[in-house]
Amino acid sequence: MLQDAAAHAPETRAPEPWAEPVATALLVLADGTILEGFGIGQTGVADGEVCFNTAMTGYQEILTDPSYAGQIVTFTFPHIGNVGTNDEDLESLEAAPASGVRGTVIASAVTKPSNWRSSSHLDGWLKARGIVGITGVDTRALTARIRDQGMPNAVIANDPEGKFDHEALKARAAALAPMEGLDLVPPVTSRAPSEWSETVWALGNGYGKRAPGEGLKVVAIDYGVKRNILRLLAQAGCDVTVVPATTAAEEILALKPDGVFLSNGPGDPAATGAYAVPVIRKLLDAKVPTFGICLGHQLMGLALGGRTVKMGQGHHGANHPVKDKTTGKVEIVSMNHGFAVDPNSLPETAVETHVSLFDGSNCGLTLTDRPAFSVQHHPEASPGPRDSHYLFERFVTLMRSGTPETAKGA
Repeated sequence: MLQDAAAHAPETRAPEPWAEPVATALLVLADGTILEGFGIGQTGVADGEVCFNTAMTGYQEILTDPSYAGQIVTFTFPHIGNVGTNDEDLESLEAAPASGVRGTVIASAVTKPSNWRSSSHLDGWLKARGIVGITGVDTRALTARIRDQGMPNAVIANDPEGKFDHEALKARAAALAPMEGLDLVPPVTSRAPSEWSETVWALGNGYGKRAPGEGLKVVAIDYGVKRNILRLLAQAGCDVTVVPATTAAEEILALKPDGVFLSNGPGDPAATGAYAVPVIRKLLDAKVPTFGICLGHQLMGLALGGRTVKMGQGHHGANHPVKDKTTGKVEIVSMNHGFAVDPNSLPETAVETHVSLFDGSNCGLTLTDRPAFSVQHHPEASPGPRDSHYLFERFVTLMRSGTPETAKGA
């Protein structure tokens, strides 16, 4: 699908007016559909589930969010890369290339960066992180297709010479396993426990740092945690210890935490739940104050005996309206998930606290018999909106009082 090819080509010499522009990248969907465009980032082939993200800012944070492991992200906003990249706006714990987003689909050609914080062009940054990209695609048509038919598996290929084995790419795309049943946490979780003390970013100062040893002790189970979640925990006065996803409940309880945080992450929560759910149940039974976000929310739902379901198009963006039923307030939030908790499968002790105003899906719960609550959306955002930052203070209040009622009300 070539659109005004010369205008979309990366920063290379434009073809002669009479020459047919050659596609240097392909997005091949599992049903055999081929979308042509121009390569950016890493050369080679990658595969994954294609989703779309409606955020107008924060492409670097999105592309480093471990929750996108196993996926190819299509940006609905056409101008991606125009503010370049830097060393501060990273969300994965590892700054070096790591398993995460497989590829990216962009509408317009990536221009030279124009921002005082930029340190590198998106093209070079994608290469350094091993992310395969394609520009010049009609992302509106692709987004409409996903909305109508769901998130397809696909292969994304980038070859500067434009030489592709179409049939081999089609066969590879068709053979990809569905997201259901995939545990994608192992490649993105921490390898060993670590301490976190960095606080939020401020203009002119960058990121801050708090002295440990004086705050509430929080153990964060890392299923693919975002840095800004940890920053906001530290900003709220917590001494944060990050532990790998497979850490036993006994090891966590031995740290004598004031609270436990269940992080975001990728993949099918039911698959990750095979080892995560027994741990969470023991922590809940020990009545340790617990707060979960995204995958952590889904895993808490499973630990309570509920079930999760695959969504058609998922929720990916920074403009989602969510109602906090405990306060009556409507918040605009960031979201990134392809599975949801079925509220009808939860026990009576789990009360729905938040709901999506787009489709009515569950976005939060609190327990009436234990000090625990969770939300499906991302209150840390990064970048914005910041409507739900109060949830970190709600967690602090819960840890200080130890009663489930404190998880209600702003």
